[in-house]
Amino acid sequence: MTKKIIVTGATGLIGKKLSRALTDRGDEVTVFTRNTDSAKKTIPFVKSFVKWNYKNPDEWKNHLDGKDAIVHLAGINLFSRRWNENFKKKIVESRELSTRNLVQSLGDCKEKPEVFISASGVGYYGDGGETKLTEDSSKGNDFLADVCNVWEHESRKADDYGIRNVQVRTGIVLSPEDGALKQMLLPFKLFIGGSLGSGKQWFPWIHIDDMVEIYIHAIDNKNIYGPVNAANPNIVRMKEFAKTLGKVLKRPSLFPVPEFVLRIVVGEVAETVVTGQRVNVDKLLISGYEFEFVNLEEALRGLLN
Repeated sequence: MTKKIIVTGATGLIGKKLSRALTDRGDEVTVFTRNTDSAKKTIPFVKSFVKWNYKNPDEWKNHLDGKDAIVHLAGINLFSRRWNENFKKKIVESRELSTRNLVQSLGDCKEKPEVFISASGVGYYGDGGETKLTEDSSKGNDFLADVCNVWEHESRKADDYGIRNVQVRTGIVLSPEDGALKQMLLPFKLFIGGSLGSGKQWFPWIHIDDMVEIYIHAIDNKNIYGPVNAANPNIVRMKEFAKTLGKVLKRPSLFPVPEFVLRIVVGEVAETVVTGQRVNVDKLLISGYEFEFVNLEEALRGLLN
């Protein structure tokens, strides 16, 4: 059955592939975007675009009526620049205020969506150490944990309107197009690759294709509710990930980058890779989701041809 679905953040890594997958299966996708001209060039297969300034709901909230699902992925890219206090405020606002205004606007809909799905991250848990982290585990104490917490808090307010809501706690998405994997490729190709930080931290990876399918699973499966960990069931430590990447690229993994060096080079954003989360995904598996990629080496070989 065709569904009418709004996607924000549709020009990002996950958003592009999700919009393509939804369109290919026959859904009617409407993209909320700040720049419609640019979005039309990036995702030309989408037919419907709405100019979206999340600070001004009156300009777009009528487009929410009659939709089946809202998938909210938008938020300033954490890696787009070095963090300072001003940029950190923008990171929070782009997630907290946009989610708040979307959810509050749903209250005015005559035909409300069945589900509101918001992105979040495994950064919610902070540095989890060796603890096996379920969706009921405590929030961490660092900046990223606070960001995820306010993000999810606003998403959960969809409960006030009787709308099923899901918060997808995303792991480290593997894609050669963007993200951690892309950043690690060049050092390995130059024979100076290695693990980041101590190498002992857990690396909750997930293949981009599984990430997209998890969002679709959350749209379709009415039993999925609340926070959901989205990482591979066979997560590895950073050192093992780097070793496997080196093997696939036929390069050594001999040059670990200490945490203090990372913090000097990229600043506070280094905490996204030097902290680790030993994420448990039983909730997702029990809901019926079946991972396509569970072997790290096979996943990397497929991504990197």
